[in-house]
Amino acid sequence: MSVQTPPTLMKLARQALLRNEALAISALEKLPWTLFPALFKDAFHGRHTRIVKAMVAAWPFPCLPVGTLMKTPNLETFQAVLDGVDMQLTREFHPGIEKLQVLDLRNVQHAFWNIWTGREDGDCSAETVDERPVVKDLPRYALRWRHLKVVTDLYLRLRLNEEQACFLKWAQQRKDFLQIHCMNMKICALPVCPIKEILNVFHPGHIEELELNMGWDVFTLARFAPCLGQMRSLRKLFLAYIYKNTFRIGTRTADREEKCISKVIAQFSKLHCLQHLSMNGIFFIKDHMEQILRSLRTCLETLSIQNCDLSQSDLNYFPWSHSLRQLKHLDLRDITLCTSCLKPLGVLLENVAGTLESLDLQGCSIKDSQVPDFIPALSRCSQLTRVNFWDNDFSMPTLKDLLHHTANWTKMSVEQYPAPMQCYFGLGYISERRFAQLCLELMDTLRPLRQPKRILFSTDPCHECGERCVFDFGPRLCPCWQ
Repeated sequence: MSVQTPPTLMKLARQALLRNEALAISALEKLPWTLFPALFKDAFHGRHTRIVKAMVAAWPFPCLPVGTLMKTPNLETFQAVLDGVDMQLTREFHPGIEKLQVLDLRNVQHAFWNIWTGREDGDCSAETVDERPVVKDLPRYALRWRHLKVVTDLYLRLRLNEEQACFLKWAQQRKDFLQIHCMNMKICALPVCPIKEILNVFHPGHIEELELNMGWDVFTLARFAPCLGQMRSLRKLFLAYIYKNTFRIGTRTADREEKCISKVIAQFSKLHCLQHLSMNGIFFIKDHMEQILRSLRTCLETLSIQNCDLSQSDLNYFPWSHSLRQLKHLDLRDITLCTSCLKPLGVLLENVAGTLESLDLQGCSIKDSQVPDFIPALSRCSQLTRVNFWDNDFSMPTLKDLLHHTANWTKMSVEQYPAPMQCYFGLGYISERRFAQLCLELMDTLRPLRQPKRILFSTDPCHECGERCVFDFGPRLCPCWQ
């Protein structure tokens, strides 16, 4: 039978304060600052809104990372935090008394709570009680009084949750005397005008990660383009689903469309911190990749292009781009390459052999005859940890040749290959016996070279159920075969 550890005196004291809100609030002025974090966590999780409001108003530390406590959002508790900030802003200033400088609403790990609440039960350890409050996750901010910095992440869509709506209204009313920074912004299916209004509150220059999943045409994207150009701190950009306007036909419309494309691409030259560029379902990528890559002022760590068309000229420019010389992640999933010469891909892989960590060529319809164009360069990519070749048309000899060139892949953790074409018969159906037999033969080909950590051979999705047959440590068949 387990013995339950009795609560400490500190914990009993906090529980007593939480049971008497009036006493807790009146005691805050004399409460040692070392006890604030643990009491605040208890009050926040217990939804003692009056105590939360009073503690925020009296917060003795430079930073309050409350976002990491908001695992289960509660509008009343969140509103209490904002009300406490208002009280802090209007409180009489006394030199020498610490003021709240940063309100962090991001749901990210923060060292503050580990330092000041000790173990998970919330008790302060003896080692931390005598330390001065230090916020290790954020840089030091030299802020003047009434210039509180509010840091948040936002996911904006047509229907906001209660906390988001509450915060946006609060921030809009206080934007003139607060520094309100959105570090990570995701926008889904919103018109341009509301987005511009939101960016008047959250200055674009402080956004570090942006995801635009819009379903716009390029004319609408061009209206947003100047906002994108103001995001000078942007490190990650994900742009998804920009469609061609099919309702307007004619030379004049085509000329206007090309001007809009150029206006959008011109913004890339202003993104001086961009390291990760992802584009999914962007119709104008074809024949414009050279223009995009020439516009970039930084070396990318990630280039992801999915569900787009690439021309041969696009592919030909890849090895010449200075922005791709230090790539760590290359993702060309669902880019049809079956009609392309893949020698430029081989040259690009040769250029990044010392840095490339992941390569995704799933669904590119690559044929046997194209594989020799990049196999020699691929074999030199010794930093690879993940590769994905699913949904390509490789025969058994090609797969064996590919595996024979992977002896240098000592850091590989996950590798995914298509089942050999010899597994199929008639209309894409597989032979269960051949699938298992050939995959075992491929494993036997690889083992003398190195011991793979995880290797998966997969068929195309089943015509009936949409699931795959996968050979991992043995065959796992789709439901139709079970």
